[in-house]
Amino acid sequence: MLNFSKGEKGLLPAIVQDQQSGEVLMLAYINEESWRRTLETGKAHYWSRSRNQIWLKGESSGHVQLIREIRVDCDADTVLFKVEQLGEAACHTGHRTCFYRRLAGDGSRLEITETPVFDPAEVYKK
Repeated sequence: MLNFSKGEKGLLPAIVQDQQSGEVLMLAYINEESWRRTLETGKAHYWSRSRNQIWLKGESSGHVQLIREIRVDCDADTVLFKVEQLGEAACHTGHRTCFYRRLAGDGSRLEITETPVFDPAEVYKK
């Protein structure tokens, strides 16, 4: 169904949207294994490029994403996950969405538009 051969290193982008509000929460990447796990469990699994491993969204924070609908683009190389976001936020920085900054002024700076909803230092204690 998905064409993983189109993605660099077999990775395809996954746009994540709140099913209720339509708000874009994040962009992540999936590979064939994370795709399979997502379909099997109904919970969003991604490929972490920084850790070089599959991760279940929310396995550390408890902020799990339940898949409510999946859409596939016309080229079968990008997915849209419509999710029910459990917990306060999708972003590891403590913000509800990863898109909490906007380009400001002459385009040379970023302006924070949201207040964090949790303290990452508390949630990701190691």
